[in-house]
Amino acid sequence: MSEISPPPSPRRATVVTLSELAGVAPSTVTRALKGDTRISKKMRDRILGLAKEHGYMPNALARTLSSGKSGLYGLVLGSAENPFYMELLHEATRQAEKLGFRLLIIHAGGGPIEDITAQSLIQYQVDGCIISSAILSSRAAEICAQNNVPLVMVNRVALAHGCFVTCDNRAGGAEIARLMIARNRRRFGLIYTASSSSTSREREEGFVSELEQAGLELTIRIDGHSNYDGGFAAGQQIANLPLPERPDAIFALSDIMAMGVLDGLRLASINVPEDIAVAGFDGLASSARPIYNLTTIQQPLPLMIQRAFELLKARTLDPSLPDELIAMRGKLIVRSSTGQA
Repeated sequence: MSEISPPPSPRRATVVTLSELAGVAPSTVTRALKGDTRISKKMRDRILGLAKEHGYMPNALARTLSSGKSGLYGLVLGSAENPFYMELLHEATRQAEKLGFRLLIIHAGGGPIEDITAQSLIQYQVDGCIISSAILSSRAAEICAQNNVPLVMVNRVALAHGCFVTCDNRAGGAEIARLMIARNRRRFGLIYTASSSSTSREREEGFVSELEQAGLELTIRIDGHSNYDGGFAAGQQIANLPLPERPDAIFALSDIMAMGVLDGLRLASINVPEDIAVAGFDGLASSARPIYNLTTIQQPLPLMIQRAFELLKARTLDPSLPDELIAMRGKLIVRSSTGQA
């Protein structure tokens, strides 16, 4: 008994197959699909109808080869332990979709961007890259510059090749200090991160400088390791201090660490804000939950991402444009974690 072979898979529709169906040259199909008015409306409608009927999808690789532009942008993210980077990913994806761009996650997590990562940007023919975390080595920056791959640092300051779009971290840190001083707090703790990033350094500098201008100083600094667990451990450590040594105000350099601090303090029966006021930085959606109700500086993330894409797009059209350095003011959101005025 002979076996019945399955029917052959239908051939994927291409510009060539559409041209055969329409009885025109492939170049005519290409122009019609782009809406070129040199092709009659009747023929454009016929070709668009055939494309829909046969499930035609443009070949992104062919488009890249013909135009030299892929519409693909690299994205470098920080650790998933910090929800800020997930919010950044969501916002970048949303805006990229509206612009007709595609995102490729090149690197995620802490640590430097190695040369091999920079080479991946070239191999995948990305039109540009947004870097929201990690350190860009001078060699990696050189690789991108030599291949005309524009870079925009978001929430970071570019020390080499590339533009940057960031929140004014120093001003935000100073604003938190002024708020705490206005709340009559006089003993200050800082939950920092050992990372060498410009973000954490500037937030601390702004906070400490404002304290010094008021004749005040930090009483304790604890490394919160840029995550919830580090903040929680810092909160417990502070709760175990003798009362005369315990700060009455804590500034954590990120919301995720501040939320950990709040849970560590409350588990030790420390009242917030009566005993200790707590503030963070970033403006995470989760910081507004009733269990935290955290005072914070909200970064203008949608606008930062919008400007990043604008800078990248401009430099894909004209690589000779100079680097731009953009700092945006964050918004102070006062909640119950720092008490009433």
